[in-house]
Amino acid sequence: MTTTTTTDMDLTRAAVIARIKTALQRRSGKAWSVTGGKGTAYGWITIDAPPARRTARFVQRPGTAGNPGDFDDRDTGELGGHITPDDRAALAALLGLETVHFQGVNVAAGHDYYREYIDRAEGRAPSVTGRPYWD
Repeated sequence: MTTTTTTDMDLTRAAVIARIKTALQRRSGKAWSVTGGKGTAYGWITIDAPPARRTARFVQRPGTAGNPGDFDDRDTGELGGHITPDDRAALAALLGLETVHFQGVNVAAGHDYYREYIDRAEGRAPSVTGRPYWD
């Protein structure tokens, strides 16, 4: 069996999306949404739970004033929300990250970022770490 490393692979956006999606599903047994940006964000990739599992919402605790700290991130079971705390923890573990934002993980448009997240999705320590190329 031939193994493709991140240094000799197809780093087109479509190929990277497919590889990350396949690796995450293989390792977790769950589907993940891996999508490319549109317009000026075309090269960026977002990794998230699929829409059917985006059922979390920030719910205000009873008896509170509605200040930012008065809300809990909970899985309400209602469609149209964001990634649940459980899926956030699972995705963070799969990618070797401490946390994942409630809107998922954004991967910048750049070959180093693509290589980093392919490595992460496939369960390896990143062979390269993406560095900002903008200011």
